Amino acid sequence: MRSERSGGLVPLASLVKLEEVAGPQDLRRFNRLRAITISSGLAPDYALGDALSYLERVVREEAPAGVRLEYDGESREFKEAGSALLWTFLMALVIVYLVLAAQFESFIHPLVILTTVPLALTGALVGLFVFNATVTVFSGIGAILLVGLAAKNGVLIVEFTNQLRDRGHEFLDAVIEASVIRLRPVLMTSLCSSFGSIPLIIATGAGAESRRALGAVVFFGVTISMVLTLFVVPAVYALIARNTRSPQYVSRMIDKLTAGGGAATVKAQKG
Repeated sequence: MRSERSGGLVPLASLVKLEEVAGPQDLRRFNRLRAITISSGLAPDYALGDALSYLERVVREEAPAGVRLEYDGESREFKEAGSALLWTFLMALVIVYLVLAAQFESFIHPLVILTTVPLALTGALVGLFVFNATVTVFSGIGAILLVGLAAKNGVLIVEFTNQLRDRGHEFLDAVIEASVIRLRPVLMTSLCSSFGSIPLIIATGAGAESRRALGAVVFFGVTISMVLTLFVVPAVYALIARNTRSPQYVSRMIDKLTAGGGAATVKAQKG
């Protein structure tokens, strides 16, 4: 700026007063809004969901009007993946039920088999409690895996029970004998799945905590469901599946009638 009289430059100090104050090095934005980032760690024995609920309550009660709360990192994943995992889990149950209904040609047998899923989820919760973990994306993926891992034990027992009934065994005798004979396959497949998750449990390094939650869900879910399935599935089958038949029942009856008719024809020709 130049003086009108002399035409010389006017010193800036004669026009303004300079004062040094502290300020941010840059102005951050999130979703096109000015934002500040708050980072923190969880206290011992404090779940992420509880921490986010507390933060939302504090912001709602203390923050000025117009302040909007957004999440990033693990908190954002927790918020976005929670509902998505729930729907994925429900869809997995529906798909497994429909596939089993088509395989067994019955709507009752899949219900018996899927009683193993609550047992597996109980074991998953026990695993999270033992390792002091919370429900995250990884533990949710483990819960979805348990739908298939637990259902296979029920398939082994129900399928063999139907086969024994078709061979002429009494209903309760078939249920008990199938549980005894299928004990070894159930133990072998379940233990293989459980042992396969041990490397996830003992993992170290970056991301080990997330992998440990997944391993704990699979290990405890499969192990506990393995033990309970041997008692629960036969009991539920005996209660609600007494009047059902296996998918091969009609074809086997046709084969028997056909074989009987052929023998009668041979006898008549000989006579």
